[in-house]
Amino acid sequence: MKKLLIITIVTMLAFTLSACGNNNVKSNTIVDAELTDREKGILSTTSNQSFVFDFKIEREYKEVSVWIEKYEFGKLVDEKIGHLTTEVMNNGSIILTIIDLDVIENQTLFNIGINSNGGTGSVRTSDIVSTKGTAGRSIVWGNMSEEMDVTNEQMVLASIGYSWDEGSMVSFSSEFYRDIERRINELENHEVVYLLRSKFTK
Repeated sequence: MKKLLIITIVTMLAFTLSACGNNNVKSNTIVDAELTDREKGILSTTSNQSFVFDFKIEREYKEVSVWIEKYEFGKLVDEKIGHLTTEVMNNGSIILTIIDLDVIENQTLFNIGINSNGGTGSVRTSDIVSTKGTAGRSIVWGNMSEEMDVTNEQMVLASIGYSWDEGSMVSFSSEFYRDIERRINELENHEVVYLLRSKFTK
């Protein structure tokens, strides 16, 4: 029960932190949210990793869907982990927080949240990253760093890559988030990859 309470607080806290950050976002775009040092500190003490994105849309867009895809050695093995669809209006934020659980080795908890026009939606799910355990595991985090246009197409907002070899970890290129179809081979550099994806619909 205590763990669930902490998770709920993390999700709601993320909504609060991002609520006022999208005033300067251009119409029909999504950006990596600019958080203060205090906000970053709060999120870092309540989760292992977090991503916050601000968006601003025209009235023609009615909904946004957010989900996580899982890849192993570049192959899609789970296409919709923690899928969430909610109505949106004008502007809002998309939040992902990640917590490593200690109940089962290599189990990760994902909290996905969407905040728009005073309303919130969230979903919580967990996944076993790999049966290899955590010994020798390396993790690389990444996300879109440049403003992206909102369209009817699926978007890649963030990535989490895992490897267990002794070689150096390779980060995803900035172009990966803008054109995953041409950069899909970058997934093969990691044993396991989680992608945070979104799609706005009219």
